[in-house]
Amino acid sequence: MGKKKRYSKDHEQKNPENITDQPGLIPFPHHLGSAVIKPEDKGKIKGRAMAAMKEQTERQMAQLYAQMKVLAQQANHIKERVNISEKIYQSEINFEPVIGHVYFLYKKSGDVHVLSMISPEEWGKEIPYQSYLATVKLLSDHTWEVIDRPQ
Repeated sequence: MGKKKRYSKDHEQKNPENITDQPGLIPFPHHLGSAVIKPEDKGKIKGRAMAAMKEQTERQMAQLYAQMKVLAQQANHIKERVNISEKIYQSEINFEPVIGHVYFLYKKSGDVHVLSMISPEEWGKEIPYQSYLATVKLLSDHTWEVIDRPQ
């Protein structure tokens, strides 16, 4: 039997591929006391990342949808103000409306409307027009806000 060669630490041959000046960057532990490094399941990592991304984008889409809903309601409100304003400016007005005051819109006949300072309750037993359409208020931009409509 042959002799076993024993090498001292000084004589050990070191593989240059296993030596680094930056041990924190190598994909394996560099000494016995190192933390255990386990390979990650890339499929799980991607799956979790995709789930997080979808959750976040769905939340953002819900926020955008809520904001769009508010904007659509505001646009409808402005459209309603424009429609009623056009109807009022095409109606018979026998006085100069004052900004911030409340007035009453009535249907006279056909497409003829009348703006009045007299409320439906102030007429007494019978309104002299076909129907009461709305209580309106003149705003500073000269559009009219609908305060009340009959049911």
